[in-house]
Amino acid sequence: MSTDPLVIFTPSGKRGRFPVGTPVLTAARQLGVDLDSVCGGRGICSKCQITPSYGEFSKHNVTVADDALSEWNSVEQRYDDIRGLKKGRRLGCQATVQKDVVIDVPAESQVHKQVVRKRAEAREIVKNPSTRLYYVEVAEPDMHDPSGDLERLIAALRKDWDLPALEADLSVLQTLQTALRKGAWKVSVAVHLGDTTFSPRIIQIWPGLYEGTLYGLAVDLGSTTIAGHLCDLRTGEVVASSGIMNPQIRFGEDLMSRVSYGMMNASGSTEMTAAVREGMNALFTQIASEAQIDPALIVDAVFVCNPVMHHLFLGIDAYELGQAPFALATSDSLSLRASELGLQLHSAARVYILPCIAGHVGADAAAVALSEAPGKSDDLMLVVDVGTNAEIILGNREKVLACSSPTGPAFEGAQISSGQRAAPGAIEHVAIDPVTKLPKFQVIGSDLWSDEEGFDAAIAQTGVTGICGSGIIEVVAEMRMAGIVDAPGLIGTAEQTGSPNCFTDGRTNSYLLYDGTADGGPKITVTNTDIRQIQMAKAALYSGARLLMDKFGVDHVDRVVLAGAFGAHISPKHAMVLGMIPDAPLDKVTSAGNAAGTGARIALLNVDARAEIEETVRQIHKIETAIEPRFQEHFVNASAIPNAVEPFPILNSIVTLPDVNHNTGGGRRRRSR
Repeated sequence: MSTDPLVIFTPSGKRGRFPVGTPVLTAARQLGVDLDSVCGGRGICSKCQITPSYGEFSKHNVTVADDALSEWNSVEQRYDDIRGLKKGRRLGCQATVQKDVVIDVPAESQVHKQVVRKRAEAREIVKNPSTRLYYVEVAEPDMHDPSGDLERLIAALRKDWDLPALEADLSVLQTLQTALRKGAWKVSVAVHLGDTTFSPRIIQIWPGLYEGTLYGLAVDLGSTTIAGHLCDLRTGEVVASSGIMNPQIRFGEDLMSRVSYGMMNASGSTEMTAAVREGMNALFTQIASEAQIDPALIVDAVFVCNPVMHHLFLGIDAYELGQAPFALATSDSLSLRASELGLQLHSAARVYILPCIAGHVGADAAAVALSEAPGKSDDLMLVVDVGTNAEIILGNREKVLACSSPTGPAFEGAQISSGQRAAPGAIEHVAIDPVTKLPKFQVIGSDLWSDEEGFDAAIAQTGVTGICGSGIIEVVAEMRMAGIVDAPGLIGTAEQTGSPNCFTDGRTNSYLLYDGTADGGPKITVTNTDIRQIQMAKAALYSGARLLMDKFGVDHVDRVVLAGAFGAHISPKHAMVLGMIPDAPLDKVTSAGNAAGTGARIALLNVDARAEIEETVRQIHKIETAIEPRFQEHFVNASAIPNAVEPFPILNSIVTLPDVNHNTGGGRRRRSR
């Protein structure tokens, strides 16, 4: 008997088998995938656009053939002729499943749009941008002094503003004479002041006094999301911030899956480069529209990213980053023309990419180091940038160490049975009553708890759709504090735990968080497999931090800074109960928000900071977790909740964790010693 084709949806990670001929839209609805449609599948509304991916996906153990979906049909052709479909897109209501397939649901096709929480943090930044405006009066041409207009413009800029020798792009020469004469020899000039790669040069001229603004972009290119902050280069003000899901997710949620996709498929690396650049330009259009400006006024951009994203964005095959010794093509900072990268900004815009620290510790970690400055701290500071690949920095004035740890996508809601990305309707905070063992929760989009009056009305538009990363951390920690989960990570029975929400689920037990089936909604549970996914992710994170502490020769830290957009939404107490971070006073565990994005803004608005971070990176000691024998030892110990051997005395002074063992059938409880 033949097996039905496997359909895998990204970014949700939901999967299932469906008979040949099943429309993609039908498969999505049956799996609870967030795919929009308002026309009833008649191919009119275009809301259900999807992007199939082809090739070998080692992560999913599946190979997608070119004929995995039905052939392009007349309905799709008619829509494409009238309105146009992006290359590679299909209509989910028309494309039917023929073989195993991986399908990406782009952001615009999702009903509940992803909340990209990489907001700009308030920060005083010294302004010294790379591109500035100068107003100058130019000597008119003279028959007795037959110099060119450009030469006289450069001479005036040197005389009035003490600028160095300048060059000019061809586009400047093409508009120069018109601008000078229209402005009666008075013009405003945008000058890029140069760096180690580019000589100082004129990039645009306006007749008369130009009273507009020049803009720059600080971009945090993450594995899961891409966030951009549009800044006024003169005032430093963040004019607009926006974000999108990284389109590369369809090739693999974690970095090594993307490296593998590039290795397994001849055009894989090229596909991923094209996808991320297309997504980048979509973000630029979105952010410029939000700010109501022309993208051509964006003259400078700074990017931070991890090493794999760094290479794939630049069009460099990331193959070498998938195997020891994890060699980067280059670890130095880069200064490039935006046009070289296919970015749709000002024609002469420059792009600066911060240096990488090591093969698995990238420019995003360098940006965090610039933002949080652990090397200038008297306290021993642990900075953890929580994400699909966690960057960890430990340091003080004595020295700074750094490593990365592969936490995987569980903290983002992937590989969790009811998990989802952060979007309206997702559960983000959880509390379990220690007596009744029943839960209450908050969802994104409402400040009310689920047991408060008015909750149902407040969430009427979104419903309760799943559980996002911060909610997953809190519910597992709450289950541990309530004795529903034991230290090894087993969920007990209803009899063992005293919770009516525990139920037998195959060979293990699960915990019911919310049942919306009576109203046509989902049943949201936490399974033992979910617990295991979180244990592996948090163990990887803690082990990286503990390894750096070993190298530093300490068994505690003075301060813990949770960086990253996700880190900003983590409860310190729950993170410590889970054993994600080392034991520390809760008031010494703080959030730096999107520190990588802040570092990118600092480098955008102050060119001196670029030299500073380049020097800082040279002084950071890099630790490669993959070759450290103690990493595995720490990982095994950290798989327990909170830890099998670490005492966590500060945590134990705040919280008493039940001493339960659900593997014996006893359910005994003792106070922690």
